Amino acid sequence: MDFPCDRYLLVHDEALFRAITVAAPAPLLFRWLCQLRVAPYSYDWLDNFGRRSPRQLRAGLDSLAVGQKVMTIFDLVAFERPRHLTLRTRASRIFGQYAVTYMILPIAAQRSRLVVKLLVALPRFAPLSFAIHRLGPLADLIMMRKQLLTLKRLAERDAHTSDAAVGCERGAV
Repeated sequence: MDFPCDRYLLVHDEALFRAITVAAPAPLLFRWLCQLRVAPYSYDWLDNFGRRSPRQLRAGLDSLAVGQKVMTIFDLVAFERPRHLTLRTRASRIFGQYAVTYMILPIAAQRSRLVVKLLVALPRFAPLSFAIHRLGPLADLIMMRKQLLTLKRLAERDAHTSDAAVGCERGAV
């Protein structure tokens, strides 16, 4: 399957996939993905400087534009509403470069599959490259698992409230 991130990091050392099924419609799940602009939704004490990621949808965060910052370290490089967000970091001699696509695949009217593909170009500085190559996938699994479970819980919660579900169907912000 073609992912948009494939076009933004042509040469990479790792391709990691994560996925989760969410009992929420694709437009609502997409709105929750847009919230990544302000917070990572994983372990806030670790990757959000101790600030809690918002637990309610914030108005306006789904007004996307290429170049916007997402989760502090990523730039939004492409998006298609309500199908995907594609992000990329700037190249770093120390940390390498990353490109990621959060792809939403509708299963039914009220169910979606969120599939994430993360491409990693390792740094060429040997000691860090080895450490990132060995520990990076495990660290990503731990952090991404928490992120996806949190987004799932919040989207499913909102899908069960009639206002959120009706607003999503009408395209409300």
